[in-house]
Amino acid sequence: QVQLQESGGRLVQAGDSLRLSCAASGRAFSSYNWAWFRQAPGKEREFVAAIAWTSDGRTNYADSVKGRFTISRDNAKNTVYLQMNSLKTEDTAVYYCAARYLGRLGVQGSEYDYWGQGTQVTVSS
Repeated sequence: QVQLQESGGRLVQAGDSLRLSCAASGRAFSSYNWAWFRQAPGKEREFVAAIAWTSDGRTNYADSVKGRFTISRDNAKNTVYLQMNSLKTEDTAVYYCAARYLGRLGVQGSEYDYWGQGTQVTVSS
């Protein structure tokens, strides 16, 4: 069983940077794939970024954030990060951390078994 807690969301201005954190409790942190999803008001949840459990730390990004966002993990701290640069107003959403034990590096929410409560990111113009 894994429990996730996101933090770091707040109100920022367009062009600013922000780092989200996802602290995980439980065992075998290093054996999980980790992902960030987001949901804007009135929209469906969408994939943002993912990082694999494998030693190569393979990553995958949505086209909308590629080149601006970076996902990383610190196995020693049981924490996953999402560094967000050059933020845009369209990045405004609740950001969720998700985890899946082993398996493929999925981009669908249904592929992840554990979810955090979310953290609000608001980008003003």
